[in-house]
Amino acid sequence: MAWLWRAGAKFSLVASAVGGGVTTALIATSDDPETALKLCTTVPHRLFSDAVTAASIAFDYEYSLWGLPDGSIDRERIKHEVHLRSAQKLQHLCFKNGGVYIKLGQHLGQLEYLVPEEYVQTMRESMLNKCPVSSYEQVCNVFKRELGDTPDKIFSEFDPVPIASASLAQVHVARMHDGQKVAVKVQHTHMTDTAAADHATVELVVNTLHRFFPSFDYRWLIDEISESLPKELDFLTEAKNSERCLDNFHKLSPHIANYVYAPKVYWNLSTSKLLTMEFMDGAYVNDVKTIQKLGIDLHELSTLVSQTFAEMMFKHGFVHCDPHSANLLVRPLPSSKTSIWGRKKPQLILLDHGLYKELDFQTRTNYASLWKGLVFADANAIKEYSAKLGAGEDLYALFAGVLTMRPWNRVVDPSMDHLVIQGDENERLELQMYASQYFHQISELLRRLPRVILLMLKTNDCLRAVNNSLSQGSSLETFFIIGKVSSEAVIEAKMLQSKSLLTWLNVKLDKILLEVRLWGMQMALWVLQLRKALSWSNQPL
Repeated sequence: MAWLWRAGAKFSLVASAVGGGVTTALIATSDDPETALKLCTTVPHRLFSDAVTAASIAFDYEYSLWGLPDGSIDRERIKHEVHLRSAQKLQHLCFKNGGVYIKLGQHLGQLEYLVPEEYVQTMRESMLNKCPVSSYEQVCNVFKRELGDTPDKIFSEFDPVPIASASLAQVHVARMHDGQKVAVKVQHTHMTDTAAADHATVELVVNTLHRFFPSFDYRWLIDEISESLPKELDFLTEAKNSERCLDNFHKLSPHIANYVYAPKVYWNLSTSKLLTMEFMDGAYVNDVKTIQKLGIDLHELSTLVSQTFAEMMFKHGFVHCDPHSANLLVRPLPSSKTSIWGRKKPQLILLDHGLYKELDFQTRTNYASLWKGLVFADANAIKEYSAKLGAGEDLYALFAGVLTMRPWNRVVDPSMDHLVIQGDENERLELQMYASQYFHQISELLRRLPRVILLMLKTNDCLRAVNNSLSQGSSLETFFIIGKVSSEAVIEAKMLQSKSLLTWLNVKLDKILLEVRLWGMQMALWVLQLRKALSWSNQPL
């Protein structure tokens, strides 16, 4: 965070001047003066808040750590306190500005490999379930504009208090006139006016910091916001995504299609800013106690989560890129019966389908090949496919580390559990040290990678957080699933590309060898599970 010490002061000096220039330019060149005027009244205010926060954080680091020698116990203790205060200041700024800033705060909460733990924990604990709430009057205004009447007229019942609120919208429970219970997603009214202003402000902040500190290059974030935000603000696109997602499972992954679900969309009561869906009862995927009360095995659920997204990434090429815990519900599979052990099969319910990414055939195949190499500790494959995905020939080890949260010596370790993360304190400290040591290289890696792969990293981070809540780390079963699905996807791609009998026979041989290898992994997993069961049965009551 050394760059931040100086960035805040410099940024504070230029923000007002640049903001004034942006204001004048927007009004002078805009084809929509009214929208431009809204931007120009919002951008300077946002810039001032950003500048004050950045300067405050910069001064805190500079003053608090002054004179404390590197590596000393006192410096580490004080640094922890400053990290925590600074994270809380950023949290306050995100809530104050709302909208896109909360989305960025949520993303920050997933970047374990790039920012101190204090920032990760502060953002992760607050940004998913403490978002600003629109008033009922604002909700009614949205209904009048979109459907021509207030919610109490459109529905037989409508709860004015939302059951959930996110960065872009909030969800209300309602009941249709035929008695059907539904969930109604209503876009925050301020998003229409402030989304463009937020984008302009964040773009200015990132570009200004990059000008002063070239190693701080997050301009890719601006490109990603420019592309993804309009799609997330169009709820009809979200509705289409949810239906396409389920259709992909039924067509391409029928073996798990019944275990994955998305709420039914009521198209006659949905617009670009209102989305009416089937109401879903279920536990959030990180609510371990409730899930256990439902009779669902946590490891089985963790495996289902991993398989669901592995199928999306490696076989469908159409990926839900925001699978944080608030967007994943779980319930017992409606058609399943309770086993003799009192267990029920889980069904994963996917919510919030606003952010999807499509992987073209080549990218999807290369990404699957990379993960196959990671699971089977194939150094040559990792180097080859890291380069093909944009990491270059010099940052393949770092790319592997960002994907797996494992140092290179563990990535290429031939032991079966080489990628398993235990989630203990020693591993956490090792990860933070690794992130601090390679901060500039990680920034360079993120600059190089295509945006679609950056979204895969974000998805990967979200899934890691989910699995950590279910398994207190990552499990061998998770990597068995990833290895199996990615390998199958590679074989399928080779079969499609085989143009001669010899090539086809080679692919068939690869498939046989793969099945033998996977069978060996499955045997080892069964032995491991048997040992765990025996150790539990031998524990004193």
